[in-house]
Amino acid sequence: MEAEEIHDICYVRNAHKRQKLDLYFPASRSRPCPLIIYIHGGAFAFGTKKTELVPKHLRDHGYAVASLDYRLSGDAIFPAALEDCKAAVRWLRAHAGRYQIDGGRFVAWGESAGGHQAVMLGVTGDTKEFDVGEHLDISSKVQGVVDYYAPTDFLQMDDHALPGSLEHNARESPESRYIGGPITENRALVEKANPITWIKRQLPPFFIAHGTEDRIVPLHQSELLVSALEKVGARAIFHPVDGAEHGFQGATEEQTQALKEATEKFLKNLFDSLC
Repeated sequence: MEAEEIHDICYVRNAHKRQKLDLYFPASRSRPCPLIIYIHGGAFAFGTKKTELVPKHLRDHGYAVASLDYRLSGDAIFPAALEDCKAAVRWLRAHAGRYQIDGGRFVAWGESAGGHQAVMLGVTGDTKEFDVGEHLDISSKVQGVVDYYAPTDFLQMDDHALPGSLEHNARESPESRYIGGPITENRALVEKANPITWIKRQLPPFFIAHGTEDRIVPLHQSELLVSALEKVGARAIFHPVDGAEHGFQGATEEQTQALKEATEKFLKNLFDSLC
């Protein structure tokens, strides 16, 4: 039996062109399967759910994969993208029976700006502030997070950047465009957009990976997140990739394989624990 794919599903009514998702299923399903919710990166300003980075290979492990598009900074400013991601989670849970996925085993996985959204899903599961639209009686919680090199505290990025890095405090930085104004002049809004703000007890497990030579999102952003999670007793596995740049560019084959295996081990252990 071939693995099934369904593309361009609208997850809200009267959807914006970006409010769609793709679903990828294992070749055979005898019972509801865990779901990876993949959120693409792109500096909050570009990118697509069709990216080659979608971890479709995880279907071989018996997982379904949903890949989301969401409104970008040129479409609408914060919190629109997070509201979209939460709406997608609620839609997926509301339709879990129809698609034979396990509504109690959702993991958000994202890279860079998409990692930011995945982390926000992980840390705001107990707040309704960003839940708008349909299926509001259904939870937008996720049971785990895979975060690859995500920004977690916008106003600390420049202070810990490597020489030659992108300037994040600039008026036209990706983060400033995401917020709708310079981050240094909109601190209250930035605080709401920072995952660090929302960290508290009873959070799901996190797997966090980051290249040590990242000049787009400083390594310190992941170190900050790990430290904050550990302080509240949340489970956080940190996997730095020595010498790698943003997107793990420059990683060796051995490092790439080690990251793949560590991520898959995290997912297996998590999903098995939720059975």
